[in-house]
Amino acid sequence: MSTSPPPPNGASATAARAGGRALALVGIVLVAVNLRTAVAALSPIFTQISVDVPVDSVGVGLLGTLPPLCFAVFGLLAPVLKRHLRLETLLIAALCAILIGHLARGLAPNYAVLALASVLTFAGMGVANVVLPPVVKKYFPASIGTLTSMYVTIMALFSVIPPLVAVPIADSLGWRVSVSMWAALAAVAIIPWLTLWMRDRRATSAAARAATAAAAPAASESPFDAELLPEVSPTLVGQVWYSRLAWSMGLLFGATSLNVYAAFAWLPEILIDIAGVSPAQAGILLSLYAGMGIPFSLLVPILASRMRSVAPLIALGFVCFAAGYAGLLLAPAALPWLWVALVGAGPLTFPLVLVLVGLRSRTPEGTVALSGFTQGIGYALGALGPLVVGVLHELSGGWTAPLAFLLLTLAVVGLAGRVVARPRMLEDDWHRSSPNRAD
Repeated sequence: MSTSPPPPNGASATAARAGGRALALVGIVLVAVNLRTAVAALSPIFTQISVDVPVDSVGVGLLGTLPPLCFAVFGLLAPVLKRHLRLETLLIAALCAILIGHLARGLAPNYAVLALASVLTFAGMGVANVVLPPVVKKYFPASIGTLTSMYVTIMALFSVIPPLVAVPIADSLGWRVSVSMWAALAAVAIIPWLTLWMRDRRATSAAARAATAAAAPAASESPFDAELLPEVSPTLVGQVWYSRLAWSMGLLFGATSLNVYAAFAWLPEILIDIAGVSPAQAGILLSLYAGMGIPFSLLVPILASRMRSVAPLIALGFVCFAAGYAGLLLAPAALPWLWVALVGAGPLTFPLVLVLVGLRSRTPEGTVALSGFTQGIGYALGALGPLVVGVLHELSGGWTAPLAFLLLTLAVVGLAGRVVARPRMLEDDWHRSSPNRAD
């Protein structure tokens, strides 16, 4: 009795790749779910937290600077320090940091532990921020715009949910549950990446054994595409610092982040003081602000991937920012929901820059270098937002100076946007701008 021969290696590899990409798609979605949950999980319930962990206004301000500051530091360090790790390994490590950080924040006995746990949480998010663009480019190179749109939209959605549910859960189950419950999402997100990592280890080991038995070079190909994070050499990192495109993308991302994190930290208080809304209404308006990013996160990456010049998108973000701030300055109580909606639409430049990381680079190494530089510089500037707004408010005693400062930051959006809008590649700048190039 004859038996059917096993399928050829090519067919097996194709099926394995399809299964790997399906797991990667699930994993990308679950990572995106976790990237912003901690940002707005504390601010709505500081009153309850302060009963057990005293937090003054300075402490609140410092906690507000941690997300962009950690995103900046680990955005710059991740490509260099983790260059010898696989993408899957990086994401597992990042998700473990997020999980442990959430739990530690919920168990924090004092402010120092709360702050350190927040650093750990945002460090994991900062690494994942940088890793996701090359993950998308690696598994779905023909669908960068669509996949970026999907995960940025999910990030925006899960920045809306925490401020909506934090207070009810804290009132019913306590603030520690409200803060630590997000660890469950991180635990679930680890599963697909751990599965891919384990499958790749088995596939690589089997291929190595076969190559050894055949006395052939051990040049195996994993059916799950689980390659190393493209190595970014120190020379390459140095070249990025001389790229006009990289600096412009970093500044555009930075101006956007500065405005976003200033709003997350201070918008409710601004609205209470100048628009006469109640604290509950201010919380709803903050959710409106965050929610405005959802449709733009869905549409902007798709549009950008099909446009030769993204200048119209940058102009739209500029106009929305300017109109919203002008309304808050001139007639804050007239239509506060409209001004908040306009200011919330301005950060459409955030998903735009994220998709341009893949579209403005030709190589995986270039994508990693540009992703790390853009997010590192951008989040470093973003960390200034809550701090500068708080200092200006303290010095002036009102909100006119802080809002005027935010309005002035739009000059950076306009100037950097002019460079980013042009269709050019990072690698072109390497050849033109490297200090080691031959003249």
